[in-house]
Amino acid sequence: MIIDSHVNLHAPQFDEDRDDVIARAREAGVQLMVEISDKLSTFEATHGLAMAHDDIWCTVGAHPHEAKDHTDLTADRLIELAGRPRVVGIGECGLDFHYDLSPRDVQAAVFRTHIQAARRTGLPLVVHTREADDVMAGILAEEQADGPFKFLMHCYTSGRELAEKSAEMGAWFSVSGIATFKAANDVREIVAAMPADRIIVETDCPYLAPMPHRGRRNEPAYVVHVLDKLAEIRGWSRDEAEARTTDAFFALFDRIPRPGGT
Repeated sequence: MIIDSHVNLHAPQFDEDRDDVIARAREAGVQLMVEISDKLSTFEATHGLAMAHDDIWCTVGAHPHEAKDHTDLTADRLIELAGRPRVVGIGECGLDFHYDLSPRDVQAAVFRTHIQAARRTGLPLVVHTREADDVMAGILAEEQADGPFKFLMHCYTSGRELAEKSAEMGAWFSVSGIATFKAANDVREIVAAMPADRIIVETDCPYLAPMPHRGRRNEPAYVVHVLDKLAEIRGWSRDEAEARTTDAFFALFDRIPRPGGT
């Protein structure tokens, strides 16, 4: 299967042609998408997309940019929303010290709230991390020591040391269009060393369009370019890349029934 593990179809960039974008994804062979929650104020739109389409599932959470508006968020609230049909993950959540749109201590506190929800529900945690390697590694290690939880390092572009520590803790990793960028050799080197059975692909649309669409609005149909680049980096055939990422996806998002039950 071709799966886009991280789409933001509720974003205003798709307001004019959302149905066409979804149709183009299907025409390109994308058989499943995970619509990502970035803040609770848009969760109804996120969840509505999942409820309206058999091939779309969703998560619930708050991006670190939005943490300042979620200081009163509780694990119980996340767990309540995660109990809805077609919610299969917690997040996107984490740390972003590049933009610092929320205070760093607030980002960390809200991130830990998401971890609690992931641990208690058994749902995978979708982690955003940017320029916060040491703090992220520390939080993940502390929280794993308190009780295990499954987590995905989404659109991974951070350092090798954090990748290695995360892999030791059992992390999955998703590869995005950044891996196709000409100057992203460091990203490709890390992708080459990721655990082969824990790699999936994503677009993060409408952002980060892969080559040859870089600079344009991204959309799920373009995930095929990410899959092709992953195959090239790892020395896999296209069929092997598709099979491996499919197996890894269903191992992570295990609330989504796999077609054929295999």
